[in-house]
Amino acid sequence: MSDESQQLIAELEEQERRLVFPRFDEADAWALGCLLVNLATERSLPVAVDIRRGQQQLFHAGLPGSTADNDTWIERKVRVVYRFARSSFLVGRELAAKGRRLDEAMGVDPILFAAHGGAFPIRVPGAGVIGVVTVSGLPQAEDHALVVEAVETFLGADDD
Repeated sequence: MSDESQQLIAELEEQERRLVFPRFDEADAWALGCLLVNLATERSLPVAVDIRRGQQQLFHAGLPGSTADNDTWIERKVRVVYRFARSSFLVGRELAAKGRRLDEAMGVDPILFAAHGGAFPIRVPGAGVIGVVTVSGLPQAEDHALVVEAVETFLGADDD
């Protein structure tokens, strides 16, 4: 594994340790979703935004330039987070570093799962991963970065 891969994986793991929600309800989903939409709108990003708690979709928005294909990617990324309890980007980078892919050998159908950046676990202390926040429409590192930026902002605002 290259030093660059190791550094990125360590950074992604650190994000997941640090970005934990004290709680997460419908109002939090709405606020986080609106924050993501505002960030994307200000930057004219052609993305779809999705937030779930368990199997319930609490927030969804398709911004100008996004397509139904983004919704399919969201479904595939969300499945990765629920299956592995890690961000879709982290799972993908760990697999790539080992020269592996998410496929039948891992017990998943690659048509239904995508280890590409953009889906981030909503983790609550004492409960684990209870939901997922996802962005689709940009290159995978950018999808992931947008979600992380929004979660950092949201959790920072939550401390006030």
